[in-house]
This record gives sequence, C-alpha cells and structure tokens, in this order.
Amino acid sequence: MDSASSKSLLESLQSPSDLKKLPEDQLPRLSAEIRRFLIEVLSETGGHLAPNLGVVELTIALHRIFTTPRDKILFDVSHQSYIHKLLTGRAGRFRTLRQFGGLSGFSKRAESEHDAYGAGHAGTALSAGLGMAAARDLAGDDYDVVAVVGDGSFGCGTTLEGLNNISTTTKKFILILNDNEWSIDKNVGALSRYFSKLQETETYEWLRRRTRQVIETIAGKRAREQASRLVHAVRGLISPLSFFQELGLTYYGPIDGHNIKRLEAVLRAARSRKEPAIIHIITEKGRGYAPARSDPAKFHGIGRYNIANGATAAGGLTYSQAFGQTLAQLAKEDPRITAITAAMPSGTGLSIFREHYPRRFYDVGIAEEHALLFACGQACMGQRPFVAVYSTFMQRAVDMIQHDAALQRLPVRLCMDRAGLSPDDGPTHHGLFDIAMLRCIPDLVMMQPKDEAELACMLRTMQQTDDVPSAIRYPRGSGEGVPMPEHPEALPIGKAELLQRGEDGGVCLVALGNMNSVALAVRSLLAANGMAATCINARFIKPLDADMLCAEAARHRLVVTLEDHVVDGGFGSAVLELLSERDCRTPLLRVGWPGRFIEHGSLEKLREKYGLTPQAIAERIIAKLESLR
Repeated sequence: MDSASSKSLLESLQSPSDLKKLPEDQLPRLSAEIRRFLIEVLSETGGHLAPNLGVVELTIALHRIFTTPRDKILFDVSHQSYIHKLLTGRAGRFRTLRQFGGLSGFSKRAESEHDAYGAGHAGTALSAGLGMAAARDLAGDDYDVVAVVGDGSFGCGTTLEGLNNISTTTKKFILILNDNEWSIDKNVGALSRYFSKLQETETYEWLRRRTRQVIETIAGKRAREQASRLVHAVRGLISPLSFFQELGLTYYGPIDGHNIKRLEAVLRAARSRKEPAIIHIITEKGRGYAPARSDPAKFHGIGRYNIANGATAAGGLTYSQAFGQTLAQLAKEDPRITAITAAMPSGTGLSIFREHYPRRFYDVGIAEEHALLFACGQACMGQRPFVAVYSTFMQRAVDMIQHDAALQRLPVRLCMDRAGLSPDDGPTHHGLFDIAMLRCIPDLVMMQPKDEAELACMLRTMQQTDDVPSAIRYPRGSGEGVPMPEHPEALPIGKAELLQRGEDGGVCLVALGNMNSVALAVRSLLAANGMAATCINARFIKPLDADMLCAEAARHRLVVTLEDHVVDGGFGSAVLELLSERDCRTPLLRVGWPGRFIEHGSLEKLREKYGLTPQAIAERIIAKLESLR
C-alpha cells in the first residue's frame, strides 16, 4: 500500500476502533494513503473512483465520531463506500473488489456487519435510515443513524418524500448532504441551483454564535432565549435556509468536506442535539487525481485505466454509442424527436444527441418516474420522445409505463441500456427482470437487436410507431462489430428473422438479442454431433412472430429459447405460452439466468457458473433430446 518500508497507516487499521486512536496530526497522511491506494487498485479492477476520492475525509470523520455497527451509517447508492470498506476490516481483500467471489462494489449487508444497508440505486439511504431511526425509537434505544446523500439524489422522488417525513418521525437523525455538484454527470434543476446558492451563504452556526455574542454583550445572558428567536427570524431574511427550516431540520453548513477537524466538530454538535439535522458539506469529486478531477463523469464508474494519464483501452462501438449516433441521425430527419434521460447523458450515449440538438435534449436528474411522465406529456402534444434509461433503473417507472403511456396509447419510446447482465456491478445493476415486468402490459411493443446495426433499424421502427408505446432493450458494452447502416430501415412489427434452416425433426434455437451469437456457436457444436439446428433471431418479445415460431416448432423435436434475462416470466415463458395456446406439443427448453439474484463477476465466469456457455447449452440440449426418445 505504501512504498515505504515501514507499515503504512492504512495497513495498521484493522477496525474503526484503531482509527479512533490515531493522532489527529496523522489523519492527512492517512487520507493521502487511501487516495493512492484507491487510484492504484481501481486501475486494475475498475470501479467508482471519482466519487470515492471525494469522500475520504468525510468517511474518516464519520468513523471517528460514530461507532459502527451499533451506530448506522448509510451511503446513498453506496458506490462511494470504498473507504468505509477499507476502514471496517476489508482492506486486505480490497483487491478482489468487483471480482468474481470478491468484495461488492456497493454496500452489502451479507458482506459486513458494518454495512447497515445494501443499495445500488439513488434515493434509498434517507428513507431506509429514517425507518431504522423509527425502529430504534420504538425499541427505546439510542444509537445514531446517519444517512450520507449526494446532492444529485436530492432530486430523486424518494429522497424528497423522506425529507417530508423526518421531523414528524424522529428527533434523532443526521442527514449529510454531500454536495459536489455531480451525480454521474453535472447536476441539473432547481435544487442544484439552490444548493449552489447555499454555498454562497454564511453558515448558520456562525450566524447563531455571532448573534448570541452581540446580544449577550448588550443585554446579558438572560437574553439568550430572545437571541435564539432572533437568529431564526434573521436567518430567513439573509440566507436561503428556510426550505430545511420549514422541514424541521437544523441546518449546519456549508462545511469544507475535506477538513476532518471541522467535520468532526460539526458531527459532534449534531449528534448532541435532540433534533434532526442536515449537515451540508462541500466536496470535490475526483480529489487527489488530476484525470478524475478534470473529467468526473468518465471516472464516476470506469474500467481499467493507466494511472499516469487516466487513459482507458479503446474498444469497439458500444451499443450506447450506436444508440446515440442513430438517434441523432433520425432527429436530423424528424424535428419532432426529443431525447430524455435521468442523469445519464454520457452513460446512455445521449451526450452525442445533446451536442447536435441541445434544445431537444432533456436531463431531468435522478427521476425516472418524472422522465416517463414528462415524455407522456410531450407525446400528447405530438412530439416523439425517446427515453434512455438503464434497465435496472427503468423498474422505478413501471407504473408510468403501464398507467400513463400504455393505457393512453401514447407513443413513448423506452430505450433500456444495460439490459441483461451488468457483470462487475452485480445484482443491483443487472437488467435481468425487465421483460417479466413489461411484457404483460397491453399494447406495448418490445424488441431486442442481435447487433448494433439491427439496433439502428429498431430505432427507426420505434420512430415510425405512432399509435402505441414501444421499448427496446440492449446490452452493456461493445456490439458485434457489424457496420452501421447508412439509412436504417424499419422492421415489420412482430416479424422474426430466420438465420439458419436446419433439418426436420431436429432442434430449433430461438434466440433473443445478444444470445444469437451464442445460439450460432451452439449450432456449430450440435453439428459436430450430427445435428443441423435451425436458428431464429426473435427480434420481437412482444408481439411474437406466432406464425414462424409455431411453424418451426411443428417440424422440430425440440424448441430451445435463449435469453439474457431470468427464465421466470421472460422471453422463453412468452414462447411457451404461445405454443400452449396454439396447441403445439413440441417440448420447449428455456435457457436463461435462474430466478435468483446473480452475483457480480466477469461475464465469462458467470456464464460458466450458470451453464450459459455454448458448450453447457449444447450438452443440455443433447441430454434433453435423449430424454425424449
């Protein structure tokens, strides 16, 4: 960890109790060691570098003032919990971060007793922490609950709902507003401007002290109560703190989030008072590493990189980039097209669209529900809105997709990035449930491309679908290397593609999206065993190509569906239902992820473990055929 021959401070810390014993003058050195260690390890494992570089001093201060696991510290999203892991006995395993069988990149209750709450989505910490505080009060206990929430999450509906309930639920709760002006990309909206305005004000604690000193000098200590009342009155006149005051929260700040001594003093003060408090700290995302500081969006979540310059390995065209490029191309032809994202213009590829059409681009912040309703409003007025969101975050807006878009037959276009396995991020980010959530919704058109070129054609199809909502799902990472079409053409709704025709009485492989390449590899393995399989690219999840699927099922001994989704309620289930309704007796084998939460790890490791490699699938098919004799 440290190039010096002597043991580093970080290596000497086996638990938070060791940190509490560390002399105050050693804390800057510890902070520097932690930053060097994070930069080194994450260059090999990838991960959320910039957010963690910004909360080093805050995490140190939290663990010096509070005592986990008795006290509860919750990190919203929890991608910034790396320092917390280092200080709670996991430094020795930290190089396994995000590796198969290693530490999670997020807080995880099963991983450590110090992880009070596991989460990977924004807007969770405040409400969950408030629930813990309420449970504590009911039990007559007195431990502290601290929720660390980034300013980007304050635009999230669940955070605002939780804020509304703090003062009516408990008198002992500490909310830390970690203000770095970023979520993944630069924060947007009125709350972001409000927090910026707060940064320009004098702190409430300074105002309280100075006012009390002046009045006590003039009228004596008996006037202390009047001084307190005057502070509250004057505060509302000269600073924009009334929002938190009206919510019943005592406001501390803004505080330098990199000054440990000041942080500890404010944390002690907030802990000692019998009233819920919000501590507003200012931090720098990417602090201590120039490449991350200059490009926080890139280093929010990053793969392996060169420490010297922050460069990452060049890859092929990603599905996200193909999406952004194609949508910008379509928007040039159609002025009604708009693009909407929930705080992820870079991650979804919409930064490309934003460069060309800034007035038709909308970043609504971390607010998926609002994004869908906003799109519904635009669709009502004749616009053609495309909403780009990660599959794992789409699930927050299922109500809006069903109740508002589908019920009213509004042509909202839902584009779900990171559908399927999101390997190193793990169960909070896998997009393995979207088909099951959405395919039961009436009138929704849903599809998945086999490659980036077909993605472009499906976007054209969505553009021309004006009477119902439509959805497309596509995976994380690079495409198949297929050249993008110069003029993508729309696909006929509900029509599959026959890729390879096999022999009668054999096997029919019906693959969805990125599983088509797996199906073709399986076909080659089966051919080595004397079986010529049929391969169908399903293209559409809803509506299915009933005519082709039923006709091919009728001439084969076995139908096999392949999907990058859980088998429960997924694409294979849809095909099974279709064959049952058409009274087709051909057996069906569903291949997909099991109905459980899949851990983090490389795609290769996880496919091998769960039997989704071509070899494992071919063996299952052969065994199934033998059982049918």
